[in-house]
Amino acid sequence: MRNLWIFISRYNAFFLFIIFFFVGIYLTVKNNAYQRSVTLNSSNEIVGTAYERLNVFKRYLNLGMVNDSLAAENAKLKSQLLGLTTVDTAKDVKVVDTVTNQQYTYLAAKVVKNSVTLRNNIMTINKGTDDGIKSGMAVIAPQRGVVGFIRDVSPHLATIQSLLHKDTKISVTLKKNHALGSLVWGDGNFDIKKAFVKEVPNHIKMYVGDTVVTSGYGSFPAGVLVGKISKANVATNDNFLSAELNLFTDFSTLQYVYVVKDKRADEQKALESMAKPNE
Repeated sequence: MRNLWIFISRYNAFFLFIIFFFVGIYLTVKNNAYQRSVTLNSSNEIVGTAYERLNVFKRYLNLGMVNDSLAAENAKLKSQLLGLTTVDTAKDVKVVDTVTNQQYTYLAAKVVKNSVTLRNNIMTINKGTDDGIKSGMAVIAPQRGVVGFIRDVSPHLATIQSLLHKDTKISVTLKKNHALGSLVWGDGNFDIKKAFVKEVPNHIKMYVGDTVVTSGYGSFPAGVLVGKISKANVATNDNFLSAELNLFTDFSTLQYVYVVKDKRADEQKALESMAKPNE
């Protein structure tokens, strides 16, 4: 305290100048209309700029929450869209089912871990059994494209066996003629933007630019966009053709995915398990 008083007494002239300076400004602004209006306008501009920058900073901090809400809303809208149209073997047709009775619904999930540089790539999402997630469910990208299948599940998390995995195989079809094939990745080409359609009957003609979609056989709904053919009609030794395609899904930038819930999946598995092999 003694040192504080010594400091004040030593610089008392400076402190008195500061006090009288602000008192002078106050009296000038208070007793003169022009100076008062200029001061108010300037202070309003400064405060407005400060609030604007503060709001920008707040919006930046809330981006994560906004993204989560948008992903959930998109999943809801996609589910409602499935209730309005379904993909037939020939064309889109309307269904009379309600949203609550439709076969497929989407659940938005955030990717918390992802790998794209391995031979067998796995990603982790922030949804689990508490959210109704089960092993084997299909996973698609937010805009368009397939992602993979749910592999292991805990109460709050789940892992996805990505398409970029040697054991992933998805039933697909050519959009123009509905010829069936199998989608695989990594057959001598580990480019994360490319995959292969195999086991296409050799009488089917494929062309560069043809669109490939899911067939509806398996966990994926029919008609989910997969990619476009970049190399067509590659002959194999088993009387089938294969093709290379450019994937619509960009696995390196995935932040959100949609888990596809198939209402009839358990019923179908139970029914198919009743069939005897080689019967």
